[in-house]
Amino acid sequence: MYRVNRYEGKDRSDSESTSRLYEVKCPLYDWKAMERDGFSWWIHRIQRAQNLYDEFRIDHFRGFAGYWAVPSEAKFAMDGQWKVGPGKSLFDAIFRAVGNIKIIAEDLGVITEDVVQLRKNIGAPGMAVLQFGFGSDADNPHLPHNHEQNEVVYTGTHDNDTAILRTLLLKEVENLLDLLDFLGKTRGWWDIIGEEEKSNVLKYLKITGEDDISWALMRAALSSVAQTAIIPMQDVLRLGSSSRMNIPATQFGNWSWRLPSSTSFDGLEPEAKKLRDMLSVYGRL
Repeated sequence: MYRVNRYEGKDRSDSESTSRLYEVKCPLYDWKAMERDGFSWWIHRIQRAQNLYDEFRIDHFRGFAGYWAVPSEAKFAMDGQWKVGPGKSLFDAIFRAVGNIKIIAEDLGVITEDVVQLRKNIGAPGMAVLQFGFGSDADNPHLPHNHEQNEVVYTGTHDNDTAILRTLLLKEVENLLDLLDFLGKTRGWWDIIGEEEKSNVLKYLKITGEDDISWALMRAALSSVAQTAIIPMQDVLRLGSSSRMNIPATQFGNWSWRLPSSTSFDGLEPEAKKLRDMLSVYGRL
């Protein structure tokens, strides 16, 4: 699985080498210039991704239908305007050049009907994230009973916190500072949501506060009708926030988590069996 970011930063080499394809002083694509160029930049990028991966996700998919453009001199983000994206013409060009490809559309956020129709027109599955499902009512699209078959369900994405507070081992704490450091880094999603949202989680998943929240979310994801379920390894290992992959809108300390070298896969036999049993029950083997 690979993610293609729809937006490029001004300091990216892509931006520098293809500056004619970007609007001046703003990290947005100049779609008119790209269309005149036959969308070659996108075609080359997708071709490369296809050579490396079986399937990949395009983030900020809604920007292909319409995007919010803010002038570089503006002081506030609200001082912008909606602009029409390239729509299906971009994907028609990609499909003609590259052929049949598997794309996941990251359709999170404020999704309007034009975004939904574009995703359906190109046959790309959208996304559901269980951690987003419990803060409102029964119509929340991230709740399993609202999932669609042509969809990918996540317990949480790279932008979400880990599911739980990691269990503290006494041997890890030598003094008060170690304890405070632990408490500051290991608060997971479950530990920071409000009481009403926690109540919704417990009722919906039919569990108690004593149950393992991360595994309950995994079961909910795997039992979904969504064609694909994605589960972060951090939650399988029951790791806390210090193992979080990314914190949006921050520049440092992200994308550095790796599976600990001390982790023995032989020692994960109970987790492997539990996962395999779930996969078998829900027909995902």
